[in-house]
Amino acid sequence: MAQFTLSIFDPNLLLPHRAGIAALALVLRNLEDQREDAPLTWEITDDAVILAWEGSDRNVVKWLLDQTYQITEQGYLAVPALKLDEQGQYTFTQGVITTFLQHSKQRSLGTPITRSFMIDPDQPEIQIEVRPLLNCYYTDDMKEAFNSKGAFKKEISLKGHHLPGLVECFINGAYQESPERFLALLFLPLACGYYKLPAQSVGGKLAARSAVVIPNITNLSHWVNSRRAMPGRTYRDFRSSGAGESALHFLLQEKTIEEAQQFRVDYCEVYQLGKQVWDGNQSYLKQAVYRVQARDSVLKLYEVARQLFPAQVKQTSSGETWFALSKILPWICDNLVLGKPWYSGFLEFRKRNGVYERKGLVTMTEYLNDDEQILFDAVQGAFSKYLSGQIKQAQKQGRPLDYGQVTDKVIYRMQRPSTQQEFATALVDFLSQFRSQKALSHGAQIYHWIHREANWRQARDLVLLAIATYTSKKGDALDGADVPIESTAESDVNEADEAEMFSISVN
Repeated sequence: MAQFTLSIFDPNLLLPHRAGIAALALVLRNLEDQREDAPLTWEITDDAVILAWEGSDRNVVKWLLDQTYQITEQGYLAVPALKLDEQGQYTFTQGVITTFLQHSKQRSLGTPITRSFMIDPDQPEIQIEVRPLLNCYYTDDMKEAFNSKGAFKKEISLKGHHLPGLVECFINGAYQESPERFLALLFLPLACGYYKLPAQSVGGKLAARSAVVIPNITNLSHWVNSRRAMPGRTYRDFRSSGAGESALHFLLQEKTIEEAQQFRVDYCEVYQLGKQVWDGNQSYLKQAVYRVQARDSVLKLYEVARQLFPAQVKQTSSGETWFALSKILPWICDNLVLGKPWYSGFLEFRKRNGVYERKGLVTMTEYLNDDEQILFDAVQGAFSKYLSGQIKQAQKQGRPLDYGQVTDKVIYRMQRPSTQQEFATALVDFLSQFRSQKALSHGAQIYHWIHREANWRQARDLVLLAIATYTSKKGDALDGADVPIESTAESDVNEADEAEMFSISVN
């Protein structure tokens, strides 16, 4: 008689193994009505799954996998335990194909067909080219895991491309797993979140990217109940602006269904996968790995940013549609997952992106802390005084104010310094030359910002943000004239180029 005890607190297990055990518990919970006919018995506790059976190991595993994974007529990998609708089946299937089943030896795909999904009722449908799944590793017989008598081998070879990031270099051979850990990994896909990332240029060619998110689960019973209550992922959820956002979106979705804070998913790991120049065959190799903590303050900021910078369905003049993602959101998310202020690196971001969603960025400045707000208000007050002088000068000369040119001059003045001393001199000169009420009585706080080596780069980003997001209000130095809140260059984006960046499909 075989008996396996799979505990999430086993010190020899990695995060993927623990998540796989939780997914196995989810499957078994969904099979409760088949206990009498099942070839095995099981018990699920808060920290372990206990299995027992007599006879062939292969037959038991095959039965479990047959109940877990099926391939539909549409070519989707259906998982009854997840209760997915059509969009959910599509995102799950594409997610697994670009991660655990990325190698051609592990799945067969059919001829490409075009399918359409409705994203929003008031937007055109997205048309996606899909290659239906014909068969895969999880629906196969897995002969390599068993001996001729149908019993588990003592060590089971597991290829590195089957578990992204597990093996750093294929030259060292396959990863060897025990039967217990191998069994856990068979169910890992059910516990993960999958995301399609924007394409990336590698070696001069655009290459697709994906991300897989693996949660840290500390209570099996609680997680199974939460997962059963979680809605299926839509195509909108499947598209992500970057690895950082993938982790935050996953944690936010987990948080919205958590009932007990004690057993919530406290962190996750996200694997960013894509092409590497040193491998011409495999498309989804490990590019980066992040461990992201589920902090309420961070998730709150991400939720705000996600609403301000939503992805949108766009249509070319020829009628083709694509899902356009924000340029600002991935920058903010990368800062949040690294524990930095959300506006960190604004200098570099602005240099890279001449066009971005300024309106949403203006609203994001409402979420500065008290210390940040002091410097931000002081700079905007001084900038208002500066603009007032520029308006008067333009009126005397009988010409309209070139707001973009005037703003760029001040931004260049603040971004040019490359040392703490140079920046402090430039900022103090600006605040002294254009004094405002908002800067009064806050000299000590401003001094703290610009005269500490650890703060000055963050202060520079905040100063540039204050100038770039300045918007007039009635009665201020602009005499009620509104500063444009959207960039005039936004209409100049090349539709074909942007569409190509978001239309890379899975081969």
